[in-house]
Amino acid sequence: MKNKLFFPILSLLFCFLVSACTPKEKGIRKGNYRITDQGIVFDEPQRVEGQKSVLQLAVDPIENVRIGFIGLGMRGPDAVDRMTHIDGVTVVALCDIEPDRVEKVQTDIIEAKGLPRAAAYAGSREAWKELCERDDIDLVYICTDWKTHVPMAVYAMQHGKHVAVEVPAATSLEECWQLVDVAEQTQRHCMMLENCCYDFFELTALNMAQQGLFGELIHGEGAYIHNLEPYWHEYYDNWRLEFNQDHSGDVYPTHGLGPLCQAFDIHRGDRMKSLVSMSTPSYNGKKIAKEMMDTEEFANGDMTTTMIQTEKGKTLLIEHDVYTYRPYNRLFQLTGTEGFANKYPVSGFTVQEDKLPEGFLPEGHKPLNPHDFVPADVRDSMMKEYLHPIAKEIEAKAKEVGGHGGMDFIMDYRLIYCLHNGLPLDEDVYDAAEWSCLGELTAASIAEGGMPVVMPDFTRGDWDKVKGFHHAVK
Repeated sequence: MKNKLFFPILSLLFCFLVSACTPKEKGIRKGNYRITDQGIVFDEPQRVEGQKSVLQLAVDPIENVRIGFIGLGMRGPDAVDRMTHIDGVTVVALCDIEPDRVEKVQTDIIEAKGLPRAAAYAGSREAWKELCERDDIDLVYICTDWKTHVPMAVYAMQHGKHVAVEVPAATSLEECWQLVDVAEQTQRHCMMLENCCYDFFELTALNMAQQGLFGELIHGEGAYIHNLEPYWHEYYDNWRLEFNQDHSGDVYPTHGLGPLCQAFDIHRGDRMKSLVSMSTPSYNGKKIAKEMMDTEEFANGDMTTTMIQTEKGKTLLIEHDVYTYRPYNRLFQLTGTEGFANKYPVSGFTVQEDKLPEGFLPEGHKPLNPHDFVPADVRDSMMKEYLHPIAKEIEAKAKEVGGHGGMDFIMDYRLIYCLHNGLPLDEDVYDAAEWSCLGELTAASIAEGGMPVVMPDFTRGDWDKVKGFHHAVK
């Protein structure tokens, strides 16, 4: 009798011990996330053996940066032109689905400047792979539709190339992790081309913040509000409207978010910890879809609003609206304990007088009003006094070459400068992932009624190793 009871009891005890030692998944599983007491928690893959961080990645200096461009539609030709104004750059190859676009860039830009014709790849949706496989290219510059960004960037890095990719770098959390993992596996740079980080106002406000003019930054706001009604027809094969039709959430967050993340030292001493998002129904989006696609199915709300809290408790507000009849507003706002900066719809600063350099304000001036922006003449003087050293260095040429007032040229100049000198890039692959992941995360929050979302840590615990954001200089 004892033997008969012994083995069943032993079996039950074994099952209990195994169950107790096996980690149980917490929360309700929904696809690639769980709903827990914290809110929505997405899966985070572990760093695999042989993979190492690319935080502050620096590679050997590249004296002459040889570039291959993929995508010569709306953004690509201007990028090619800008690069021809930077010393130590060679345009090696050009690629587009449409052969006539490649030829137009060859004749109107390359040959017009007396440069050798670049190798041409066209006529196929796979032609870009041949460009990435060349052994005489250092940097692949990607200006295609959003859905092809990650496949191209990954393939290029796997073939030993550094990558610069237009915004957003990725369209899903899975793609964000792909970029991070492949960059870590290959030890290649992957920079998202967030040009708004290089606008004169944003750079100058960043310099002010880093010099303590605003005290401790506690809140920031950013937005992309731009009625795209006149431009929907210009996107090749209607790719952008179709993407918005299929995806809710803030699908284009990086113009507003990027400059804020630099000012708030994201993954350089702080990190975005959680977000909550909500959106209006689609009114104008459905109207446009009906006119252009003969359907009223449209996932993207007309207005999407997202609140983010950082590890240190600071807050960021991000907005997206490309449908309604509003003035263009690429909001950039910094609120500190002792000052304030704002761009769009009115540019200005509010600061305490004693934070300004001695003798900065003219004798007999009226006291600065803490409830208003500083007067226009003081604002202009502040813009000159605190003009960022990078902007000061390249301002004249940037305004001459152009690209959204010069910020596109400063962005390209900085990319090449860092490659020339073997320095960490201003925007790394973790920036690309953190800023791009809002698309899927905000969609999940909206789908769950504005539920909080725990933001992934793409640095895998390294977010506090670098103390403060800085542009690397030789």
